[in-house]
Amino acid sequence: MSGNHTRDSRRGLSFYLLAAFFGLFVLFLYGPIATILVLSFQGPDGGLTFPMNGVSTHWFRNLFEQQAVGDFGGSFRRSIALGLAVMVLTVVFSLLAGFAFRRRFAGSGALFYLAVASLIVPSILVSLGIGLLFNILGLEPTWYGSALGAHLTWTLPFGLLIVFAIFNRFNPAYEEAARDLGAGPWQTVRHVVLPILLPSLIGVGLFGFTLSYDEFARTLMTAGSFNTLPLEIYGMTTNVTTPVLYALGSLTTLFSFTVIGLFLLGLVGLRRRRLRRAATAG
Repeated sequence: MSGNHTRDSRRGLSFYLLAAFFGLFVLFLYGPIATILVLSFQGPDGGLTFPMNGVSTHWFRNLFEQQAVGDFGGSFRRSIALGLAVMVLTVVFSLLAGFAFRRRFAGSGALFYLAVASLIVPSILVSLGIGLLFNILGLEPTWYGSALGAHLTWTLPFGLLIVFAIFNRFNPAYEEAARDLGAGPWQTVRHVVLPILLPSLIGVGLFGFTLSYDEFARTLMTAGSFNTLPLEIYGMTTNVTTPVLYALGSLTTLFSFTVIGLFLLGLVGLRRRRLRRAATAG
């Protein structure tokens, strides 16, 4: 039996090849981030490359001082506001579409494919088309107008696909039980459907926020006169020659991981509360 266990536990060549590929993928993904993080702690006289000239937090402090070029605070606030607006709209419209598509209606198939078609259109073309349309209409592109619409063409299809998958697995017996107990349509949605869907809706919101927060191509021609953070960082690469750019990248990366961590903690807390309620009810 031990011989069979030994043979079963042996790793084949394919395992080591896949492990090596995964290791290279992780190195390629997080290696540049780690490099930027390290270089952001350059000394006051340090440059953009190795070797490091001392270690300090000078460039993090410099980031919050008046800069000759760049608008870090304004672009960050615009990206946060835009990401939050996209997050809310993505969740609301995806949920409403999920309810609407639970029953077939005339043209539902064509409408679905039309909604998700923007995923296969190059982002820069979407940005260019929306910017051109605003110019033709005599409207000024803005980060809270045209850029908001451009971001929704990117986040809504993902939200729709996720919500549709959720409703495909949703058991309508819960709704039938609520109606049998005298609940009206809105009570059923509020007290039965939404609590069940809430973890997935949080995921849709987080997905929409992160897609919007770091979106560059669909913002390029639609943001107007005021940059979002990705546009600001891109513009800084051509005129900033100090590690303050790396400090900005480190802080934004930390912010992104913090947002993800908070949402995950929220999901864990929600699951624990549900388990406690179930134990109490039992």
